[in-house]
Amino acid sequence: MEAAGEVLRSGSSQELHVLAVDDSYVDRKVIEKLLKVSSCKVTAAESGARALQFLGLDAEKGSLGFNGLKVNLIMTDYSMPEMTGYELLKKIKRSSAFREIPVVIMSSENILTRMDGCLEEGAEEFLVKPVKLSDVKRLMKDCITRGETEEKEGRRVDKMKLEEDNNHTSSPLLSSPSNATPSGCDIATSELLSLPLQSLKRAKFCVGD
Repeated sequence: MEAAGEVLRSGSSQELHVLAVDDSYVDRKVIEKLLKVSSCKVTAAESGARALQFLGLDAEKGSLGFNGLKVNLIMTDYSMPEMTGYELLKKIKRSSAFREIPVVIMSSENILTRMDGCLEEGAEEFLVKPVKLSDVKRLMKDCITRGETEEKEGRRVDKMKLEEDNNHTSSPLLSSPSNATPSGCDIATSELLSLPLQSLKRAKFCVGD
């Protein structure tokens, strides 16, 4: 039996990392297998509390962590003791660090009010068990598309910031007022200061147009 939280790896170099949460050992093994077939890394957790530990959101028990491995998707069962999938969803969506990670709720019961509640709290999808391979492949495709969109948006923002910085640094510096001679003046201010009082009265002096 594999320990909860063990990262299961397959051969692809562009694998997505999925945190799978289910209190049922059999259901956990099923979702792990489907995810591995879909070329995903899988971290399995047997409870909502355990999942929070891996995410570092359980301050009391400390963080188990993923050793810097990014989580792309969280799939959790709805009906679990102590902490339901719905409660886990709410904690994740209230975290500034993890609220953007898509969360999929799985349940063996197709209850409309339960489904609506999860979707209102920010769940990506509500899947009725048994989860099929086609469901997992569709979720993986959506995750890849989401990741590519976020990457493009990040590059666009970085490019705009770089252009703004370049425009700012290339702007011409304003000439110092002490060195400038006002347009239309016959005598510069520095020259006027050196003239006798009578000459100053005769000088044509302009102070800006």
